Amino acid sequence: MAARSTRSSDPLPERVEISRHANAVFRCDCADLLGRVGDEAIDLIYIDPPFCTQARRNGASGANYGDSWRDGLDGYLEFLEARLRPMHRVLSRRGSLFVHLDYRTVHYVKVMLDRIFGPENFMNEIIWSYRTGGVAKQWFGRKHQTVLAYAKRLGEHTFHQLREGEYRTDGMNYDEEGRPYKMTKKGRLYFDRRGPAVTDVWEIPFLSTVGREREGYPDQKPLKLLERIVGCCSNEGDVVADFFCGSGTALVAAKRLKRRWVGCDVNPDAVVLARKRLAREG
Repeated sequence: MAARSTRSSDPLPERVEISRHANAVFRCDCADLLGRVGDEAIDLIYIDPPFCTQARRNGASGANYGDSWRDGLDGYLEFLEARLRPMHRVLSRRGSLFVHLDYRTVHYVKVMLDRIFGPENFMNEIIWSYRTGGVAKQWFGRKHQTVLAYAKRLGEHTFHQLREGEYRTDGMNYDEEGRPYKMTKKGRLYFDRRGPAVTDVWEIPFLSTVGREREGYPDQKPLKLLERIVGCCSNEGDVVADFFCGSGTALVAAKRLKRRWVGCDVNPDAVVLARKRLAREG
């Protein structure tokens, strides 16, 4: 999740041409970058914006970054809508948008996205489920976050069905083509060797504070989560954008999966880290 700040930004080209400026991370407010990107230039957008926690923290550079909104929820929603509308414009006809949120704002943002994209283009409310966290005393423990997924034009959008691991096939029968099955009262029940199709509930562990994947950046998301999003709704060579890129996990996923990518963040610490991670990928 990216923070927001009033710090100065990198100088931006007057017009961001993806053919020239892909595979770059800019330090700027995404509103400035979006205003320079042409129509339908991006194939997949993932964003992990602030969650409206009303909390503040200092970055390593000494700058103050946070999720505090003077006008509360209204100010937050106004900020987000001013950026989601141009994201719709820059998405290609087969493009998709994934917005990562939590319980504080997801229901408000769902209504907003229905206005911008149209409810007919809603794809999924993805539940990212994990076990990490404390035990609540006054409510049920909060063990999930939500990713809202919208297509620019549902039915024209890129979508690849993903599989979750593999079925255990020991003890099964096999037909003449080697396909595993079990006998039921209705006949043969076949199993896809690739395992069950991924649903809208994703059980992916939260990053451990001492895990090898950790980069020391707060709110860093697991690479597996972003590889799943990039893999399902884009093709090799497509352009993937993260306009609140934080530590750059979405961009790393895009690079590993042979997509082009572009990102930005207002936090210079995040931009330095994202660029460093991407450079390590070769």
